[in-house]
Amino acid sequence: MERLTRQTAGGGPVPELVVSGRRLVTPEGVRPGHVLVAGGRILAVADTDAAPASAQRLDAGENYVLPGLIDSHVHFRTPGLTHKEDWEHGSRAAVRGGVTTVMDMPNTVPPTLSPEALLDKAAMVAGRSLVDMRFHIGLDPARPELLATLDPSVATSAKVFMAGHHTAPTVVRDPATLERAFAAAAEGGVQLVLHAEDDGLFALLDTWWGEPGSYTEYERRRPRSGGIVAVARVVELVRRHGTRAHILHLSSAEEADLVCAARAAGYPVSFEVTGHHLSFTDADTRRLGARTRLSPSIRGQGDQDRLWRALFEGQLSTLGSDHAPHTVAEKTRSVAASPPGLPGVQELAVAAWTGMRRRRPEEDPDVAAARLARHLSQVPAELFKLPGKGRIAPGADADLVVFAPDRPWMLSAHDVESRCGWSAYEGWTFTGRVEHTLRAGRTVWDAASGAYGAYDGKLLAGPDAARAPLDSTPAAAAALRG
Repeated sequence: MERLTRQTAGGGPVPELVVSGRRLVTPEGVRPGHVLVAGGRILAVADTDAAPASAQRLDAGENYVLPGLIDSHVHFRTPGLTHKEDWEHGSRAAVRGGVTTVMDMPNTVPPTLSPEALLDKAAMVAGRSLVDMRFHIGLDPARPELLATLDPSVATSAKVFMAGHHTAPTVVRDPATLERAFAAAAEGGVQLVLHAEDDGLFALLDTWWGEPGSYTEYERRRPRSGGIVAVARVVELVRRHGTRAHILHLSSAEEADLVCAARAAGYPVSFEVTGHHLSFTDADTRRLGARTRLSPSIRGQGDQDRLWRALFEGQLSTLGSDHAPHTVAEKTRSVAASPPGLPGVQELAVAAWTGMRRRRPEEDPDVAAARLARHLSQVPAELFKLPGKGRIAPGADADLVVFAPDRPWMLSAHDVESRCGWSAYEGWTFTGRVEHTLRAGRTVWDAASGAYGAYDGKLLAGPDAARAPLDSTPAAAAALRG
């Protein structure tokens, strides 16, 4: 879409796009209205369409207009592992699922453990992404003190692996090193994101039992005790240092209770729940095997119910996909050699929406839509300090998703955009479909035509970087509001 540069009589930019609908999901609630866009940003959310006839228009009708979704937990595998995912495929999967911003993990080859490595990754990705991005830096166990001086314009968060698996190259096993990392992160104002399982506990069990020989025993061999022990340790380190800590892919009821109790006590600790922990149980792993082999493992029905309660009651902070593709050849190795992980960025929002509607069919769908926007847009933007992201409001980036809440459809392998070419959700019938995704006011996915947009997603600057003012004349923007 060509940018318009004409100015209004008041000196502000002319709207170049109007997105209209009866169900705009704004921070103030679901409302009818018109989102007026210029220069990739939202000028106003108006009661009336005050744009000139030259502006392009998109009518969402009775569909929801959501803020662009943020998946703060993806593995797009660049550099070194692009045989199973790359930014072209991963970002296509993202926008098809309504995701316009991702935060990518550091466990690549080589791992991204320094600001220089992150900038090198950004250079590799340039011109290949449909989505905007920020990178989590990886904690280097040999140099945890780097977090005390991390430049927030490069990264504001650091990934800590407390347990190892096939793609985790830098596991923190030494308690003293972990303590130094928490202290350095607190000093530098860095948000830690943690794979919180106890590697030593798993090693002890493996020495006694041996590694799992079949998927019927997989969950028992990677038990909840590993997560409970690790989360308790994180809570204690947060208490001592005041470090901001975010537990990734939390999997059990006990872990959820621990973090909720810590938050109630005023500790700056939060947690993520993934789409696959909401969608599958250990019974599925016994049936599907490697398709739902994860780390942390998928647990029982009671744990899944507790995670759903965390979503319905707003106890969790973020929903994430932990999009971690592997090839079919890799996933069909022996149980010991098959890597944990599955693709999920494309399926995340529709899986969460489908689950909400099926578990609470009597709930006002506006309430469910606001919940989805909160945990997949607003809270991730706030938690990870993503300027301009996460809400439909004047001044925000014009990242918008047209979502058909009642549209049934079945996922097939043909629909999968991830380079790995498969999904654990194949054959699922979802309720709700992403019809249109815009990033910076331009179409990046249109379901009607099957067309994607420009691969010009940008690396997001840190929270202290200045953003260009949207409008030098406040009166001009005010005149556009109904």
